[in-house]
Amino acid sequence: MSNTIIKAYGATAATEDLKPLDIQRRAVGTTDVKIDIRYCGVCHSDIHTARNDWKGSTYPVVPGHEIIGRVVEVGTDVQSHKVGDLVGVGCMVDSCETCASCEQDLEQFCEKGATFTYNSPDAHIEGAQTYGGYSTAVVVDKKFVLRIPENLDAAAAAPLLCAGVTTWSPLTHWKVKKGDKVGVIGLGGLGHMGVKFANALGAHVVMITTSPEKGKDAKRLGAHEVMVSKDQNDMKKHQGSFDFILNTIPVGHEMDPYLGLLKIDATMVLVGAVEPLKPFHGGSVIMGRKRIAGSLIGGIKETQEMLDFCGKHNITSDIELIAMQDINTAFERITSNDVKYRFVIDMKSLK
Repeated sequence: MSNTIIKAYGATAATEDLKPLDIQRRAVGTTDVKIDIRYCGVCHSDIHTARNDWKGSTYPVVPGHEIIGRVVEVGTDVQSHKVGDLVGVGCMVDSCETCASCEQDLEQFCEKGATFTYNSPDAHIEGAQTYGGYSTAVVVDKKFVLRIPENLDAAAAAPLLCAGVTTWSPLTHWKVKKGDKVGVIGLGGLGHMGVKFANALGAHVVMITTSPEKGKDAKRLGAHEVMVSKDQNDMKKHQGSFDFILNTIPVGHEMDPYLGLLKIDATMVLVGAVEPLKPFHGGSVIMGRKRIAGSLIGGIKETQEMLDFCGKHNITSDIELIAMQDINTAFERITSNDVKYRFVIDMKSLK
């Protein structure tokens, strides 16, 4: 069987808008699943990679790692998925499967380097790289294909595959439980999912924001309180009271004010700022044995657990559905913080 050429949208240079492209997908192998892509979420990482902000982009870049679609073909060794199934593909499409991280279901930390859904070397097509979900179809190894609960709105489920698991993983890894006081800093694509999950896990959820006007929406999403971080009285009132803080701020920022909110032995986890942070005072963590930690997406096993939880509790992202042809406008709106809370592309527009 031969590779196929399909329609996609991608960037051919850091300074260029995304435009229509033809890309190659491999033939379906014995352990592969071919997916007709129905929806693809738009993540800020897509913009960083398309614009080479992280200095590792190889062009052309076809972004998209929040993929939802229907199975149209399976390899002869695939029993886990069948034609017609609603499935998803997140940030990874391969890993070595044999290192210590992979054996612990932590493929995102694969010691030989996970194969990401786009902009990674493609082990299946010589000299090629992976292309993401801004396209009509994708072929992925069965181990990296996720089951999407049929009761969920398929379009609104797409961002669960990145924004969802990115916030779910730290909440469950640090064992957030009923009655814990949990702060979520920043109400964007990640923050709004953090609020929903923390609420569903039974925590007392406090939205921490610089914008008082976001308060009403935060409560609609499941926050019990809203705290304005620019309000010194508000900050003082909550000092030393949080069991856990999920920090979704996407840029470098002052850490000390937020560290002061943690209880003794409590943790703040960073999931947003993949860049240098402003210096913080050692005493902020020493006085109280506090922890600053980080978390990267999640493994395949915990992503499936998150999706099953979402199916049980009917949790999806708040989205705005767009046509593929509107992607460049969407990129501009994301960078100016003008989306509630995630764009999702309707792939019918590309077909």
